[in-house]
Amino acid sequence: MGLTIAQKIIKAHLISGEMTRGSEIALRIDQTLTQDATGTMAYLEFEAIGIPRVKTELSVAYIDHNTLQSGFENADDHRYIQSVCAKHGIRFSRPGNGICHQVHLERFSRPGKTLIGSDSHTPTGGGIGMLAFGAGGMDVAVAMGGGAYYITMPGMIKVNLTGKLRPWVSAKDVSLEILRILSVKGGVGYIIEWGGEGIKTLSVPERATITNMGTELGATTSIFPSDEITKAFLASQGREADFVELCSDEDAVYDRVIDIDLSALEPLMACPHSPDNIKKASELGEVKVDQVCIGSCTNSSLRDMLRVAAILKGKKISDSVSLSVSPGSKQVLAMLSDCGALGDILAAGARVLECACGPCIGMGFSPNSAGVSLRTFNRNFEGRSGTKDAQVYLVSPEIAAASALTGYITDPRALGDYPDISLPESFKIDDSAVLMPLEGEAAEKAQILRGPNIKPFPKTEPLSDEIRACATLKVGDNITTDHIMPAGAKILPYRSNIPKLSEYCFAVCDESFPQRAKEAEKSFVIGGSNYGQGSSREHAALVPLYLGVKAVIAKSFARIHAANLINAGIIPLCFEDPEDYDKIAQGDMLTLSDIGTSLKTSEFTLTNNTNNAVIKLKGEFSQRQQGMLLAGGLLPYTKTN
Repeated sequence: MGLTIAQKIIKAHLISGEMTRGSEIALRIDQTLTQDATGTMAYLEFEAIGIPRVKTELSVAYIDHNTLQSGFENADDHRYIQSVCAKHGIRFSRPGNGICHQVHLERFSRPGKTLIGSDSHTPTGGGIGMLAFGAGGMDVAVAMGGGAYYITMPGMIKVNLTGKLRPWVSAKDVSLEILRILSVKGGVGYIIEWGGEGIKTLSVPERATITNMGTELGATTSIFPSDEITKAFLASQGREADFVELCSDEDAVYDRVIDIDLSALEPLMACPHSPDNIKKASELGEVKVDQVCIGSCTNSSLRDMLRVAAILKGKKISDSVSLSVSPGSKQVLAMLSDCGALGDILAAGARVLECACGPCIGMGFSPNSAGVSLRTFNRNFEGRSGTKDAQVYLVSPEIAAASALTGYITDPRALGDYPDISLPESFKIDDSAVLMPLEGEAAEKAQILRGPNIKPFPKTEPLSDEIRACATLKVGDNITTDHIMPAGAKILPYRSNIPKLSEYCFAVCDESFPQRAKEAEKSFVIGGSNYGQGSSREHAALVPLYLGVKAVIAKSFARIHAANLINAGIIPLCFEDPEDYDKIAQGDMLTLSDIGTSLKTSEFTLTNNTNNAVIKLKGEFSQRQQGMLLAGGLLPYTKTN
């Protein structure tokens, strides 16, 4: 039996475990990346492990999230990260150099390599044939120290593309189509491999758009073959030597095969408030638009920006629309400027923001009250934009530009002829904003610079055999990490200050939760299906840890968040019968007993002391995960093992 592309890379990097679906496997990691919203905590964890120098082939720290320096907190975090990088062997991408996934794709990604990043959209690297995973910062810290990255061996889904995209239809529409087919939880437990004759019509940036949004499916990761198109992209970046051809075997076996005809797709949109709430642009009628944002790690490549510039050239945006454009990297911005496309964008009335995540994580450019915002981003969760009642739609650059011109949601095909663009054969190379680490004695003597906002890692304790505590919060289905630990300009500066950050935990759902949890000292959280979808932010586990949450009981979990809970020493458990969710009310007193034995049998018993209900729970944990939970989390487990 042949192997898929992902299986080939897994086999080449397998440290332990069997490549059978559902088994825990350990992988050797070649590269890591962090960004500044998660990086400070990841490097505090790396320091706690006590290894003087990273052991990966390449580790890069990017500053792209918390670039709004309205106080000392973000600047202090950046200074801390830069000093850690210099001392411990990590490259440092300065603020303004670009969004981590865009820069990594341009300058560091390599087909056939493994990559984990403390950002859920790290699978962007799959567009060039990397096996790239989003992970919690603690997992990244362990990998930098030479440790393995553990995942459950996933199943494989093959998506066969045929045909060619028609004018005004883009790779973003492919992403939205697969979300329409599978939903935000349809990819859980799978790696998605893209193939078929249709992939030959897609450039690496277009492929990266598709793998980027595979995260929204809940997929473990997504990957394209490495072929002549990959080779041409690497050559354009002066990195042709990094090329390795990768393809699946003809007799590779997949759990499911999905066929998509590119030539049959239309411009699509994800309507509020979920990436899988898909409708055709032609179906929405006249919806007035207040704001348009173009950029993010999904759609900020030179290809995307040139397309937008060509659509806007010689025109003016609607008086009622505010338009922002965020190039994905310094390279993209410089090349837009050199060719005159930046001038076309500015002349149309756009505001050009710095090369950073910005509005995507609520870091500035929030919509007006109840405003309609069209964004070329990957998530439209309620409140993520920074405006709680905003109506956010996810769209292609083509729909975004067309709607900015008309002031209404517009099917871009109404604009007529599709403007031609041409990409250069070689890109402008300037890596001066990526600072190299110190070496030898200079590294040994280097000092780590810490600001007063950087607080210690939350205290953990070994797991007891019985937990008797209150259900301090009960929430519904599809709770995201944005619900658990919101982003935005007001909150992100406290990412290295868990005590302060805890004041905002679950604020989207229940502003009184933090105080209630503190008063209870220890507690349970009850959730619905797909609990913890979205960002890889480990703060959504570390803050509940600080607030005394001992276990989260839900109908089902998103992969990364479940792993982060275990890393933090919090037990993620599922209802054996999902209907038992209704047997617990917020405020009920619960007892989880005989935990040590239950970890081994995967069968748990929860007693609701308030109504005397006895509820069966399940939680399958590997021997390593059992040890982590008993030790109080990954850090104490790593120190003793």
